[in-house]
Amino acid sequence: WEWKEDGLSLVEVSVAKSRSATKKGDAGVFASSTAKSVSSPKLPGGSFRPKQSLGQNFMIDANTIQKIIRAFDKDATETIYRKTNTKSMGEPQVAINDERPGIRAVELGPGTGALTGPLIAAFGIDDLQCIEIDPRSIQMLHETFPKLRVTLKDAIHVDYQALAKQERGPLSIIGNIPYYITTQILFSLADASHTGSIRSATVTMQWEVAQRIVAPTSCKDYGILSVVFQLYADCVLHFKIPRTVFYPQPKVDSALVGLRFIGPEQLRKRLCGLTPAQLRRVLTCIFQQRRKTVRNSLKIFVQELCGGDTEAAHMVLSSKPLPLSPSVIQAREEGDEVAMQQELPLDWSSLRPEQLSPGQIVEIARLVYSRSKELVDGDINDVGRKEISSKEQPLGNKVWGKMKQGS
Repeated sequence: WEWKEDGLSLVEVSVAKSRSATKKGDAGVFASSTAKSVSSPKLPGGSFRPKQSLGQNFMIDANTIQKIIRAFDKDATETIYRKTNTKSMGEPQVAINDERPGIRAVELGPGTGALTGPLIAAFGIDDLQCIEIDPRSIQMLHETFPKLRVTLKDAIHVDYQALAKQERGPLSIIGNIPYYITTQILFSLADASHTGSIRSATVTMQWEVAQRIVAPTSCKDYGILSVVFQLYADCVLHFKIPRTVFYPQPKVDSALVGLRFIGPEQLRKRLCGLTPAQLRRVLTCIFQQRRKTVRNSLKIFVQELCGGDTEAAHMVLSSKPLPLSPSVIQAREEGDEVAMQQELPLDWSSLRPEQLSPGQIVEIARLVYSRSKELVDGDINDVGRKEISSKEQPLGNKVWGKMKQGS
């Protein structure tokens, strides 16, 4: 199963503002550390050359590296601490689930160690481990940092749940990841967030992909990536990275993106009883035919849900929006931006997918599944009418990533 979106054209748009920008004055580990300035990393000579087959573009600029480390510290710290009341300002922060504060850093694809050295200086070698697929890099890292934990593994096959259990807590991911597997890694991180294994991810990616993640509605960049990650995380486009800070230079500019995952409990509330697999079915239907209206793109799928009954399917697609769930109403009162834009208009089925917010797409999925069930079985489906306990609804292990990912 692969993502495909019809008619996707990448254009520059204004970047959406983060929903969880760090307050001025907040200081994390790196900000309060006494780490010395980072010098520009030197590439090894001899036979060590970047492998195009592994998508290796090594970072060579010290200033960019320092900015990345600071952004990582901010992303990781923001997910350790949350405000007890989003409306109240200046209240003390408390640890989520009474966890011991601390950052368990995992670097994906350290390569020659451009980020690794500064990470060790900022957070300590005991709280960092690396995942690397190139044996040459592993040998070099072991020579430079003998006590560093480095695992020989493909980043898209990491079992984050097992790793988090081993580290006794959620992980914070950082990495200058290869362009050709960017979306695979991102979706595997989304899956890992279902179990609370991942707190945050601060990763480099193509500028165009970054724009798609933070894209607002009603633009060509808005699509599946936008909906998934704006539902799953607070998304921050930290800064643009010029191609000149890499060796070899890529053909496109890059960006540093922070994903501050909201966690499984909050995600269940946002999905209002839907499973991620149900959301995925609706998303793929409407965005694979993004030029069509929602009614036309969902017609065949809804007929399947209704057992082939075209009249029932027509009734579903002509239905009025469902009442907002109690969790969404509460989130709206607390100022959650996803919930604030979740209410469906009466003409929802005549809209195109890029006109619908992530929350509205959740509402469409609720309506489609509940009304189809109600018309076919004569019963009211829990998905649409009943609030599901945050500990009751399983989210699934492999929903967004390809089934070969993970272990």
